[in-house]
Formats: sequence, C-alpha cells, structure tokens
Amino acid sequence: MKFSIKNSLRSSIKSSIIILKLVIPIYILADILFYYNLLENITFIFEPITSFLSLPNETSLAIVSGIFLNLYAAIAFAAPLGLSPKEWTILAVFLGICHALIVETAIMKKLGISKTFSILLRLFAGLSVGYITTLLPDSWFLSNPVLNSETPKLATYDSVLNLLKNSLYESAYLSIQIIILVSLLIFILDFIKSLKIIEEYSNKVNSAFSITIGVILGITYGAGILISEYEKNTLTKKEILYIGSFLMICHAIIEDTLLFVIFGANIWVIVTLRVIFAFIFAALCVKFLSKKVQN
Repeated sequence: MKFSIKNSLRSSIKSSIIILKLVIPIYILADILFYYNLLENITFIFEPITSFLSLPNETSLAIVSGIFLNLYAAIAFAAPLGLSPKEWTILAVFLGICHALIVETAIMKKLGISKTFSILLRLFAGLSVGYITTLLPDSWFLSNPVLNSETPKLATYDSVLNLLKNSLYESAYLSIQIIILVSLLIFILDFIKSLKIIEEYSNKVNSAFSITIGVILGITYGAGILISEYEKNTLTKKEILYIGSFLMICHAIIEDTLLFVIFGANIWVIVTLRVIFAFIFAALCVKFLSKKVQN
C-alpha cells in the first residue's frame, strides 16, 4: 500500500467529524448530569468497580461508555471530573484493556476465540492490572500533563446558560486536542503500513510480527492480518490463542496511551504494565486454557 497524504488527510477529516459528533454532546451531557446531581442516582451500581480501582464513583459513566463504546466517549465523561494524574493512569490502564468490548470481541471471534473468554479475560485483566496500578507509589504520578498546563477541575456555575457556554468551549477545546493527536497518529500509522516490510510480511505472518503490528496499530489491523492466516490453517490454535490473548490486553499502545497522557497519566506506567501483563496472561492462557476457549 503506497503512502498517500491525500488519503491520510481524508481519514483524518473523517475521524475528526466522528470525534466532534461524539465528544462535544457527551461532554455537555456529562456537565448537565453533574450540574443537576443526576449521577448520584446511578453511580452506586458501579461502586464496587470504582472502589476496587480507587476511583471516584463519578467515573462510572466513563467506565461504562469506554467498555461499550470507545475511549473518546470515556474521556469526554471523565474530563470534567478533575482526576489526579494517578487516577487518570488507573483509568487508562483499565480502559486500555477493556474498551470497545462488543466490536473487538467480534473480531476475536473471527480468529476462533470464544466471545465469553474474550470478555472475561479483558475484564479480569483490566481489573487486575488496574488494581496493581493503585498500589504504586503516589510519587510516580506527580508529573504535569504533557499537553495541558494543569489537570481540568470541576467547575461550578450560577446558571444553566453559563454551564452550557463553558461546556461548549471546553468540549470544543478537548476535541481540538484529540483531533490534532489522532490526525498525527493517522499520518504516522499510514506511513508505517506503507513500508515494504509491512507489505512483505502481511502474507507471511508469524507470532512476533503479528503481535508487533497489533501492539502498534491495534486489534483491528493486527487481527485482520491474522484472519486470512487462520483460515489457511498456517497458524496453530495455540499460536492464535497466544497472539489473541496478548493483543486483547496490549493493543494500539501508542494511540490509547497518548489520549490519557493529555491529562497527566503516566505513560511509562501504562505501557510497562500492559506489555508485561500481556505476556503473562497470554502465557497462562496457552498453558491452562488452550483446549477450552477456542470456538
């Protein structure tokens, strides 16, 4: 695939429109929910998860939207909460593993990996690694956000009109930041995909190459390469299980991580934990579950 600035720009514009449509209304909705204290009526349902991860109960909407939708929706709900760098890191670790479960579970199913196994593995891994993050020293999370001068704080308003004005401004500002970051990544990743080595090996997949592609480019692209090989039976079930398990815990490590780094999350903690535990969980899955979770 030849690298095309025009095609990358088109993809960036398309992604930007999606981001604007998603982030702005959700951000405004979140502010309205906070203003009228409506969250208090539903957050108790998710208190076990937020308590387990040492997060405020208000992050429940970010968690739910991240699990069922995507990270942009989760960030839109979490941005007004004034989370600390450590809390952003915990959220990043959990949602980095457990976001978009419906879509990505369907992709894993195409590789012959059970939907039930995919969901349970990601939820268990997300909670486990997220909890480990809570145990790390607070001193590891004192650095300032990379792209913001300070972490956003919850604001108070004297009227709904003022809330809407400020919410629109803040959501637009957040959208611009995300759009710039995502557009940059699209150009970089499109360039990576155009390299000869990527095209050369796309038809000769091995475990290491598949994992590398998935870690950098995400489950969709990494698993997409694997699907044709799976159908040709060029990879064993154990290899598919290992690669699939690894990618479910550690994929799109650049894009996913940087979206949270905007708010001060510790990039080294996120990347290190996801990579290490991807190896651990994948190895354990192959050792104990290889005969049970396929199909």
